[in-house]
Amino acid sequence: MRRLRVAVVGSGVGVGHIEAYLALPEMYEIVAFCDIDAERASEVAGRFGIAAIDTSLDGTLARDLDLVDLCTPSGLHFAQAARVMRAGHDVIVEKPVASSLAEVDELARISTETGRAIHPIFQYRFGHGIQKLHHLIARGVAGPPSVATAETQWYRADAYYGRAPWRGTWAGELGGCFTTHAIHIHDLLCEVLGPVRSVHARSSNRLNGNETEDMGLVSLAFENGAMAASSVTLGSRDQMSRLRFCFRDLCAESGRAPYNPGHEPWTFPHDDGEQAARIEAALADFEPLPERFVGQFHRMHKAITEGGPPPVTLADARRSIELLTAIYASVNSGETVRLPISNDHPFYRGWAEIMGGDKSHG
Repeated sequence: MRRLRVAVVGSGVGVGHIEAYLALPEMYEIVAFCDIDAERASEVAGRFGIAAIDTSLDGTLARDLDLVDLCTPSGLHFAQAARVMRAGHDVIVEKPVASSLAEVDELARISTETGRAIHPIFQYRFGHGIQKLHHLIARGVAGPPSVATAETQWYRADAYYGRAPWRGTWAGELGGCFTTHAIHIHDLLCEVLGPVRSVHARSSNRLNGNETEDMGLVSLAFENGAMAASSVTLGSRDQMSRLRFCFRDLCAESGRAPYNPGHEPWTFPHDDGEQAARIEAALADFEPLPERFVGQFHRMHKAITEGGPPPVTLADARRSIELLTAIYASVNSGETVRLPISNDHPFYRGWAEIMGGDKSHG
């Protein structure tokens, strides 16, 4: 089996990525670790036995690598991903991959121009619970969807924002609870229910008083006729994430673990014994693969070394950015926003600067 040579850039969520690569030693070799804080870079590299340390992206890009994994602040993702591809490396990018639809489209152009691939991160997709739901849908036991709810009820206060000055800012984080915290659960909604037709949203920054929103509501209508509601807050002292889907022949509900909505336990209750038995029988041949970062990197290795579609594509990331664009455009205008977002829409080239100047919404 071919081992892919990877460098990880950034020591926040980057530590979770490192742990995932180390869980797949036959697939990946961590060649180097990069962080602009030399002391932190040395500590992380020493903790995980990584021999090479860089304190600049230029040093990392000069190495012999298959992949550069960017775990840096959100506002840096677009420029750094472009640099990595132009330096001749494939790139892995944490969410969100960019600050606008225009930047995502430019990344697609650079990827085509350079022949380098870009792999966005959406690790929640690979939890066994959400994978069971996809399995049941593929087996034909669900029927058409009707409604869904998503709840992201977390807690963030001064200690969280104090650890990094870019948090809670439009320039550094590109947004608040919609961009940084609910982006994964919204990705799961769209993975199950498909393309979004329209969005109506409202938000506030009254909990922590930062630039960006820390609570909000989103109403979504999908092209297949399904509807969903999402509530998000960073002021819940009982933290939880929860998804619930209603189909004609199936209900599916996640557990409450705040940072693992795709993970078990998921339940699939039904009031008809025969249909409940069919659901149970359809799950009999479900074959779980690894979850979270390990799950994504496991599937990604197979796609890179054996061919086939990657587990998460730039088109998936574009869908996520388009949803964020629609959410912030709706918050800003107070109106329902229809998708797709055209390239002449005022928010096509980004929402952060517009929202940063809109003090009424936060």
